[in-house]
Amino acid sequence: MKLNYRIVIFALAIIFGVFFSAPSLLQMEDGKKVTLGLDLQGGLHMLLGVKTEEATKSRIKSITASIKHFAQRKDILLDGLKFDETTVSFSLLDEDDAGQIKEFLSQIEGSNIVVNAESYSLNLTDEEIVKTEKEAISQAIETIRNRLDQFGLAEPVVARQGAEKILVQLAGIKTQEEEQRARELISRAAKLELMAVDEDRAARVYTMSQADAREYGDVILEDAKNPQIKHLVREIPILDGGMLTDANMGFNQNNKPQINFTLNAEGAEIFGDFTGRNVGKRLAVVLDGKVYSDPVINERIGGGSGQISGSYTVMEAKDLAIALRSGALLAPIYLMEKRSVGPSLGADSIRASMIALIGGFILVIIFMVIYYRMAGVIANIALVANLFIILAVMSLFGATLTLPGMAGIVLTVGMAVDANVIISERIRELVYQGKSMHKAIEDGYANAMRAILDANITTLIAAVVLYVYGTGAIKGFAITISIGILASMLTAILGTHGIYSMLENKIQKSKNNRFWFGIKG
Repeated sequence: MKLNYRIVIFALAIIFGVFFSAPSLLQMEDGKKVTLGLDLQGGLHMLLGVKTEEATKSRIKSITASIKHFAQRKDILLDGLKFDETTVSFSLLDEDDAGQIKEFLSQIEGSNIVVNAESYSLNLTDEEIVKTEKEAISQAIETIRNRLDQFGLAEPVVARQGAEKILVQLAGIKTQEEEQRARELISRAAKLELMAVDEDRAARVYTMSQADAREYGDVILEDAKNPQIKHLVREIPILDGGMLTDANMGFNQNNKPQINFTLNAEGAEIFGDFTGRNVGKRLAVVLDGKVYSDPVINERIGGGSGQISGSYTVMEAKDLAIALRSGALLAPIYLMEKRSVGPSLGADSIRASMIALIGGFILVIIFMVIYYRMAGVIANIALVANLFIILAVMSLFGATLTLPGMAGIVLTVGMAVDANVIISERIRELVYQGKSMHKAIEDGYANAMRAILDANITTLIAAVVLYVYGTGAIKGFAITISIGILASMLTAILGTHGIYSMLENKIQKSKNNRFWFGIKG
């Protein structure tokens, strides 16, 4: 027997497979392990809807705030600046400012501007409304995914389902408390707004209706700590969470949890200008439509940072910081369907999958040994190595194993054996023809290579397409198939070739083709 580079690479691949798959197989505390999917360990399946029409309202409100800040910065006097669900309107008091305001409005993408003497109105085009609603869905998917990643869940599934629905699958959610916490984190709008308190009418807030407040350009909001307390604030916010760059949990001087936030350069400028002009007045910190605090402005506040105080637990403050940091939802979401997958169902799935995998594996091993004798044993060694390598690669990258992924592994067993069958048959044909053992082995692999490559490459292309365009469980199937194909190329082509090359002289001297390949002669 003689060593060759193929057998060395094959041996290293086996060592790699055994070493990195051990934590998953033995459930060791240390080392990276394969994460089980929703269908294997239980968890939460949710279908969410998106109220896309609210995204247009938010866009109009944001445009109104931008117009107000621009006018204040340029000392342009506006009268009756207000907005409804689709339109922003105002009057210009000085015609000399018309050029500046028109230039600013023209830069607002996807808007229709109507000017009638000193009166201005702006609304979004139909195309822009459609675009805004589509962006709201895409942004919701990305925001929910970011929140769940920071929440600490392994491989959450967040994907578009149809035109306006979002599929969320969370593996490992086992208790009612974990489910509630995840649902709150997903659905929370996390819309931060800094709003001016209407000091002139604040004392009348308990005798006013929302309609009365709107006549003055105000809105009545509840207090976050005590819903019985009402606040009268200006409807047009000073700035919103879109200018937020960071949010983290901290502690105040009383060692109570609070959220510290930081604004971007534009937000810091707006915040500094407003606080500088309104010393002695109050500023309301509003989160998801509730006032968390309304401190008095003692001086101009620069640096673009602030705090949100409230009656939080440490966990609530952490989750709120995650929601703020990952971005506010442009449109509210609502639960359309919820299904819990219990751990017992996952255990049944694992048991059934393992029976299929082990049963198929044993049958393949028996067939290969009976039909191909030692060539079958060599093929089985490659097959075992293939399974170790698949599990090792998935463990190394922290991949999620789903039920379709288990099916992919079962299918990979068949594909890996198929390559060995093709190779063994080619070698047997050449041995029948009286070729030398060296010639039979080398030509056997050369002749089998094209068929193996064609089959594996076409299957790999299909797997890549499934991964790119599939969702959830389909991706799991595509991943395991892809890894299995690449591993079988290594074990079936390189590994077994190395074994045959190492045993070539021994096979030639024995002249026992029935023992080695299951053929006479």
